[in-house]
Amino acid sequence: MIPQRKAVFLDRDGVINRSILRDGRPYPPLTLAEVDILPGAKSAIQKLRNADFLVICVTNQPDVARGTQNRKTVEEINAFLFKAVGLDDIMACYHDDIDNCSCRKPLPGMLFKAAEKFSINLKESYMVGDRWRDINAGIAAGCRTFFIDYGYNEKQPKSANLRVKSLLEAANIILNGEKDEEN
Repeated sequence: MIPQRKAVFLDRDGVINRSILRDGRPYPPLTLAEVDILPGAKSAIQKLRNADFLVICVTNQPDVARGTQNRKTVEEINAFLFKAVGLDDIMACYHDDIDNCSCRKPLPGMLFKAAEKFSINLKESYMVGDRWRDINAGIAAGCRTFFIDYGYNEKQPKSANLRVKSLLEAANIILNGEKDEEN
């Protein structure tokens, strides 16, 4: 049997790069020029990868289905982030709620697909997100969850294992917890 790996799943907008806020609600950047990598994100990802975690971005991009964004631009942004911060993979769902797909968070389809592709033990893995959909997907997949709480003017998650202020804070907690388990 192939040994299973541990992973940290990350939402994209609001976790790796800054969301664009309008009326207290987060939106993805519309162009590559609008992408602003959040402070500490690259070092957090590098620390996690150095500790032998796979770091995989799982992102909902429903604006493609809604016709307000084109897939090519989303893929350009994803390719830029993949290289700029050193991710192991980026998985994107381009559907909207009406499509009833299993990959759109809060459903855990992207996490299940990654687990199969990379032989990941989801119970030993983490989901870091800034919206309720991220947290619910992580919970549904059996991951421990970190909610980056920006106080958005929208539905909040009912439960997350921990609330944090940044990806770097989540990474440090994950890495300290791993050290504690070894002792």
